[in-house]
Amino acid sequence: MTTSTSIRIDQLLYDQAKVEAVAWHRTITGQIEFWAKVGRAALDNPDLPVSFVAESLVAIAEPREQATSFVPRPRPT
Repeated sequence: MTTSTSIRIDQLLYDQAKVEAVAWHRTITGQIEFWAKVGRAALDNPDLPVSFVAESLVAIAEPREQATSFVPRPRPT
């Protein structure tokens, strides 16, 4: 069972999350949770680029049956 807690956030942040949520097919809550996870992971791993952290979290959340298999490129000759 998932519990929830109401919080107050800045209206501008909410509006930005609303736009991003539509673009990424998430709920507004899901978008804000994603941003929070990215921020926390980025702070825990300051040596990694934020884009890498974000992409890694997206990949972890992707269902295995929808994952794209890694296919290495042939080596140049």
